[in-house]
This record gives sequence, structure tokens and C-alpha cells, in this order.
Amino acid sequence: MSEPVDQPGNQPRNQPVTLHQYPEKLVVAQLGPGADIPAWAESSSVFAVIATATETTVVCAGRSVPKKVPQGGPYVAFTAADEHDLDVPGMLHGLLAPLAEAGISIFALSTFPTDWILVPADKADIAAEEWRRRGHTVVAAPVVQPGKS
Repeated sequence: MSEPVDQPGNQPRNQPVTLHQYPEKLVVAQLGPGADIPAWAESSSVFAVIATATETTVVCAGRSVPKKVPQGGPYVAFTAADEHDLDVPGMLHGLLAPLAEAGISIFALSTFPTDWILVPADKADIAAEEWRRRGHTVVAAPVVQPGKS
């Protein structure tokens, strides 16, 4: 089976990637359908809300989430350091395959410029090592001041 031909300007899917590892612990919290976003759902690295007709999921810093709220985690977030074209096939697959082979579960999110891979906190070091073994680089995420990029 041949590798897909890369389109001009697109990053090849098998090219090594630099991943940023974020320091804070995140949780995936479940709220009821149509729930308002509570004040505790804030985060310096990622904050996501996914709502369906049957539930609302919030991904946020775990430090303030009430214990009574159904939640999974803690997770550590990793992102590709460079933005990628939304039309490049296989970007997420190339990063998730090593984790699947190592038996590491994930929770994935995508934003316009990148993919966020949430790994159970107790598996974060193993995940980073699996990526390094495949030629990727894992570094601490840069600190971004609020209101600046």
C-alpha cells in the first residue's frame, strides 16, 4: 500500500511533530442537557463545552470542580506545537496510534488550528516516551499571558 501524496503546503502526516505538554490537571465533567456553564469551569490551558440534546460535557481544570459532579480524570493535555491544515489526513491518527499500541486511553478534542490529546495523568510520562520513540519531540507548553498570543 503506498503512502498518500502530500498536497503542496500540507505537512506530511508521518513527519515528526513537536508536542506541547500542559502542566495542569484537567477533568471531563458531565452536566445535564442545556446546563449553564458554571463559574468553576475555567482553565488556563483549555476550556471546552460540548453540548448535545442529552447532556453537556465540560473539559476544564480539575482544581475547582465539585466532587458531586460526574467526572473523569485527571488528564494531562498535549497539543501539536504547530498549527496544521484542517484538510491534512492522518494527523491525529499518527499521534494516537502509538498510544493505542501502548494501551493508553485518550480523550481527544480539536480546535481550529490543532488537536488536543488528553491522556490520563498517571500515563502522561509513558505517552511522552512512546511519542519520543517514534521520533516526535515533547516539550513543556509555553506560558501565554492572558490577552496575548
